[in-house]
Amino acid sequence: MDKSNLWSLRLGFSGKEAAAIEKLGFEKFLKKSYVPKFDKTLPTFLDDDPKTLAELKVIREQIKNADAEEKKKILKKEIYSAIEFKKWWIGKMQSDEFPLREKMVCFWHNHFVATSQKVKVNYWIYQHNMILREHAFGNFKELTKQIVKSNAMVKYLDNVDNKKGKFNENLSRELLELFTIGIGNYTENDIKEGARALAGLNLGDESAVYRKFAEDNSDKTYFGKTGNWKADDLVDLIFEQKNIPYLITRKILKWFLYDAPSEELVTYYGDYFRKVNFEIEPLLTKIFTEEYAKDNSGKKIKDPLVYIFQLIDELQLKDYNAVMIVAFLKQQGMDLYNQVNVKGWDGGNSWLTSQVYLQRNNTSDLLCSGRSLSKKTINNMMSEDNAKPKDELEKKEVKIQYDSGGNNKTIIAELSDRLLFNVNESVQKDMENLLKYDFDPKNPNANFAVIRLFNYITKLPEFQLI
Repeated sequence: MDKSNLWSLRLGFSGKEAAAIEKLGFEKFLKKSYVPKFDKTLPTFLDDDPKTLAELKVIREQIKNADAEEKKKILKKEIYSAIEFKKWWIGKMQSDEFPLREKMVCFWHNHFVATSQKVKVNYWIYQHNMILREHAFGNFKELTKQIVKSNAMVKYLDNVDNKKGKFNENLSRELLELFTIGIGNYTENDIKEGARALAGLNLGDESAVYRKFAEDNSDKTYFGKTGNWKADDLVDLIFEQKNIPYLITRKILKWFLYDAPSEELVTYYGDYFRKVNFEIEPLLTKIFTEEYAKDNSGKKIKDPLVYIFQLIDELQLKDYNAVMIVAFLKQQGMDLYNQVNVKGWDGGNSWLTSQVYLQRNNTSDLLCSGRSLSKKTINNMMSEDNAKPKDELEKKEVKIQYDSGGNNKTIIAELSDRLLFNVNESVQKDMENLLKYDFDPKNPNANFAVIRLFNYITKLPEFQLI
């Protein structure tokens, strides 16, 4: 696979940034990817959603006192908002000229998990998402502090139930186990003392706040140090520990490059991460520039986002309804804002089970044939009926970019360079049987022949890897 296409897939969600990488050069492309500008405008679908505790209380009272019909309307509105929320984020992923920020937001989203199903308040999930976006390339320690004090996390990990004399250890435990230092680097006593320090941290309007009647102001001993620690203090103490850099550098390597990164790489980049005081941007720059110089393609299975965006971009599908993408991601086990548990999506082999592989092949058949979900089917997705009858499918024009002045072998080579990290002799023969020696690229039906070739390529094991 051409390096620019490979790294476009790794730093974004499809191959559409390959030309920019080629034109700008890899390092300049990276620098432009870090530009801090992003839209902070509140999405319109959240206009009527509760944003303060007082507004939330009013809504809950309305639901409590509503009749069956009114409750159904409220539920429909919630379903609509949830789908619009996913479409909003998918739109950002698709439209950004330099999508690395959104790729990193998605990484943090799967690291600091807080699902909409449990949090239930869309505005809190939005706040959580925006914290991740603002700090995507910033300081890991500062980001951790912000997330621990977010309404979404306090609600998701039950810290609303953590009170003096009646402690809940969920947030304290995951702060150590999953968010920062990892199993084996703390004690059960650290978890208990951390829960005491987090007691009383409860919901607020813009972020979580301590409630005086529920907080514990006695001294706690955390990682061997004693004091009246609070949330920020816990994070500071965690980040003093020797093994703090390695959990996150391992996850970054897995997210972008290797399903099974070597411990040598994890340690090497982790040690550098400590040297730069846990700043994400220089860590990413070091990882990407040094790994770019290596021949390391085919080490990671594409996640469903990359798979579906690459199909849509390659087939030049314009104005494709994001609801289809929402449905595909859910089917593939990558439901945005709704991971199965606090550990997040497993990634790796979980993206290529026999069922997932079959779903990918079916989706490729659907898109390569020009079919897409109709408005009626999309409406069904917003209700309890998620069926997609064949008679509700409509056609879209699909095209594949290729050199119309070439021949069968040059076009096969062009697609191979763009899409596959490796082509063996058997695959080459199969492709030449699909696009035969007498193929005429000037023929009116030439595009259909190339699309058949593309459809074959998408079903290869090699296409699933980057």
